Amino acid sequence: MLTHNYPRFPGDFSGVFVEALCEELAAQQQEVTVWAPYDPAYRRPLHGAVSLRLYRYAWPDALHRLGYMRTMQSDLALRMEAYALSPALFTRGIQTVLRESRRRRPDVLHAHWLLPNGFIGAVVSRRLGIPLAISIPGSDAQVARSNALFRAMARFALRQAALLTANSTDLRDAVAPLGADLSRFDMIIYGTDPAALRPDDSASALLRQRLQIESGAVVALCVGRMVPKKGFDVLIRALAEPMLQAQPIVAVMVGEGDDKATWQELATRLGVTDRLRWVGNVPKTEIGRYYNLADLLAMPSVSRPADGLNVCVLDAMSCAKPVIGTPVAGNPLAIVNGETGLIVPEQDAAALAAAIFNLAAHPTLRQQMGAAGRARIEQELGWPHLARRYIAHFERMATAGRRSSP
Repeated sequence: MLTHNYPRFPGDFSGVFVEALCEELAAQQQEVTVWAPYDPAYRRPLHGAVSLRLYRYAWPDALHRLGYMRTMQSDLALRMEAYALSPALFTRGIQTVLRESRRRRPDVLHAHWLLPNGFIGAVVSRRLGIPLAISIPGSDAQVARSNALFRAMARFALRQAALLTANSTDLRDAVAPLGADLSRFDMIIYGTDPAALRPDDSASALLRQRLQIESGAVVALCVGRMVPKKGFDVLIRALAEPMLQAQPIVAVMVGEGDDKATWQELATRLGVTDRLRWVGNVPKTEIGRYYNLADLLAMPSVSRPADGLNVCVLDAMSCAKPVIGTPVAGNPLAIVNGETGLIVPEQDAAALAAAIFNLAAHPTLRQQMGAAGRARIEQELGWPHLARRYIAHFERMATAGRRSSP
C-alpha cells in the first residue's frame, strides 16, 4: 500500500479509511505493508498486523509538511510549499518503494491517491513488472489536472494501472479525460466497520448535556473537513430557512478546515449561531458517540470540485442513522432515497431544510431508515465485503503478473 495519509497517533483522522482497509485485508490473511512519508507527529508502532514503513524526504524533520491533510488549501489548490517539497517526496518515495519492492517482491502494489502515490507506484510497477492498482479518493483528481506536469504524471500512472477504483462516478469522470481506461474501473467505496460502529445510545444523554442541547431538540450531524466540497455552508443556510426557524434543531459540526471561520461568520450573519455546535476534530475512539447522539446525518456535498463518497455516510448508517445527501460525491452509492435516507438537489438550502423538517417531524421514519441503512452496511457496504472484492482483484492481477513475468 502506498499512501500519504495514515493515522499517526491514537485518534488521528488522517487516512483512517486506508488503515481500515489494510487492517481488514490483514484480518483476511493478506500480508500488508504500508509505505508512507515520514511525519514528526507519528506516535504509533510500525509493526503489527499491518507493517508500516516511513520514508524521509527532507531535512530537518520539521520540513516534512506534505500529506496528512495539509497539502491543499480548501482542497482546491496546492499550497505553495507543496511545489517546493514535492520533488523530494516523489524522489524519495520512488527510491524507497523500488528498493523495498526489489527485496520483498510484493504480488501487488496498491496506491491511494493518483498523485503522488499512483505515480510512485507506476514507476516501480513499470521497472519491476509488479501489477498496480490505484484508488482515487477525492482531491487527487483536482491535483492531477492542475498543471501540465501533473497531468503528464497522472496519464502515465493511469496507463500503468491494471485496476482503477473510485468511490464516486464524479471522480471516475474527472480523471477520464486524462486517459483513464474506464474498463479498468471498479466502483469500490471506502467502507466502515459494522462491528466497531453500531447503535449504542448509552452515552448520548451525557454528550447532549455537555454540548448544551436541550432534550427535545433534533440533532443534525455533519462530519468532515470544513472545505467547500463538503457543502456544509448549505446546511447553515438551511437552518435559516423559515421552515426550520421555529423548529428545535441543532447542527453538530465535527471537523476542522480552512473554511471553518468563514462558515462561522456566515452563521452569525444569518442569526443561527445558537443552533450550531462546533466541536472540532473528534478522536476515532470517540466518534461513535456523536453518530449515536445524532438523529440524522447531513452530507450536502457539491459537485465542484469532484469528491468521493464520504466515509461519514457509511459510519452514520452503521449506527442506524438516516442520511440526507445530494446526488453527487458518491452519495447515491450508499443512500437509497426514501429507504435509507433522502436525496436532495445540491446547493439547495430550501430543499435541504424540507428534508430535515420531514425527518425531524417523523421519528418512526427516522428509525425505519436507520435500520435499513444498518442492514445495508452489514450485507454490502462494510469492510469485510469490500475487502473481499479487493482480494478478488488482487488475486487476478497477481496471476496475470506471474504469467507475464519472464
